[in-house]
Amino acid sequence: MATYGSTLRRGLPRVTGGEPWPPAAERDGVGVVDDIETKLTNFEVDVPEIVKVMTAFVAGIAADHRALLEQDAERPPRPLRRGLPRVVGGDPWPPAVTVYARPLAAFVPEDAEQGTANTATRPELQVEAVAEPVGAPARKQRTGLPRPGTAAPAAAVATPTAVAEAEAGASVPAATTAVAVFAGLRAPLRVPRTAWPGVAGATTRPAPQPEPQRIGPFTRGQWAGAVIVGGAGLLFAAGMVVLFVRWFLSLDFMVDFLAAYPGEYELPEGAPVGMPGWLGWQHFFNVFLMVLIIRSGLQVRTEKRPSVFWTPRGNKKGKISLNLWFHQGLDVLWLVNGVIFVVLLFTTGQWMKIVPTSWEVFPNAISAALQYVSLDWPTENGWVNYNSLQQLAYFATVFLAAPLAAVTGYRMSGFWPKQAAGLNKAYPVEWARAVHFPVMLYFVLFIFVHVVLVIATGALRNLNHMYASQDAVNWTGFWIFSASIVVIAGAWVAARPLVLAPIARLFGNVTRG
Repeated sequence: MATYGSTLRRGLPRVTGGEPWPPAAERDGVGVVDDIETKLTNFEVDVPEIVKVMTAFVAGIAADHRALLEQDAERPPRPLRRGLPRVVGGDPWPPAVTVYARPLAAFVPEDAEQGTANTATRPELQVEAVAEPVGAPARKQRTGLPRPGTAAPAAAVATPTAVAEAEAGASVPAATTAVAVFAGLRAPLRVPRTAWPGVAGATTRPAPQPEPQRIGPFTRGQWAGAVIVGGAGLLFAAGMVVLFVRWFLSLDFMVDFLAAYPGEYELPEGAPVGMPGWLGWQHFFNVFLMVLIIRSGLQVRTEKRPSVFWTPRGNKKGKISLNLWFHQGLDVLWLVNGVIFVVLLFTTGQWMKIVPTSWEVFPNAISAALQYVSLDWPTENGWVNYNSLQQLAYFATVFLAAPLAAVTGYRMSGFWPKQAAGLNKAYPVEWARAVHFPVMLYFVLFIFVHVVLVIATGALRNLNHMYASQDAVNWTGFWIFSASIVVIAGAWVAARPLVLAPIARLFGNVTRG
């Protein structure tokens, strides 16, 4: 190992005007460090000699540090820099005092050479002892735990006498001059601390978005997505069903089944041909009343707090909402129209078209249903005969669904005797409510499917059968049907309290709730 000389390399002085650091420590013309390195290089290891050399090296450093401490103690006092006053018209802050520089080692025993060396080699550990103004009350120095092997320092008290002696230049023990505080520390702030909050704190957070309006459990966008996804899924499922049914009908035994049961059977002899005129206007009245009944029924079902009420003149206890009165009035008109329809149906022989007269109606209905699903629809000739599936649907609507709607509606209406305990127990109103709403859903489904099939299986000819009472392909039935739709739409819009109240006053009293 090269030593590059016989003396230890020295650097800048530690104090202004001082000697280069570290001091020149030589023994017998050979540097201390070089001597150690030479011995180690030549493997002349003598432990006592090494210990002796290292002890001399450390003792030299400690002696030099003591000299620095003596120089620091002889420094003249320097005034503390003062700033603006704390109050208007006051003295500059802080008050005029004299500051003495004292090392941290002044508060520890002088024989602690290691601590002294650390303090001398690290100037940032030096502290300033700030003398308090004359006349200030004495304050004890805060003491901590004693160091190992040393006694705890006595509590230092900064007295006015000590401060005065220090200002006069007298030698004042470092332990009694003032309270030691680290250099750079400031008094606590008397105003709230202000600091730049950083990027995250300075950025203004956006206002929270309002909660989207929901229709039931979903928002409008979610409903639109559900309709699109659900519609696509249903369309795909319908396509798969159509393909499966077409394959199924191509099997040999199904070909024979379709030949035996084409979808309709022969009507009894004497069955009428064609559709009379009364059937056309009955059809219009039935559709007109059914649409308004469904509308008013949904209003009654969803109405929470009615705003307009109707009360019969002879019974003030029979007060009901105006929407319920309208619904019940339409029910009465619909029942009257239904009774007229059934009477004319049986007196003219038209009942044979919608009432099954043979057990073959069931296999033919299955055959017609499979043909509809396969999109190879059965031949339509409603002017003479309906297919078996149509016949069963018309029969169920006229003779099953309509009576159920009438019986359950009557039980929930104001016409039902409230004091009949036996009847109420035998026919609870809960049963009527449980049946009435599903029946209404059946009518909605029937009307939808009926309209779709009328349009898809020859709209002009079918509309002529229903509204113009003629078996021809022209626009007469279409224009009559269009006029009926306009009338129904106008009645839908006009069915509100402003229009209904004058009509309701003809049969009772109308009041606002």
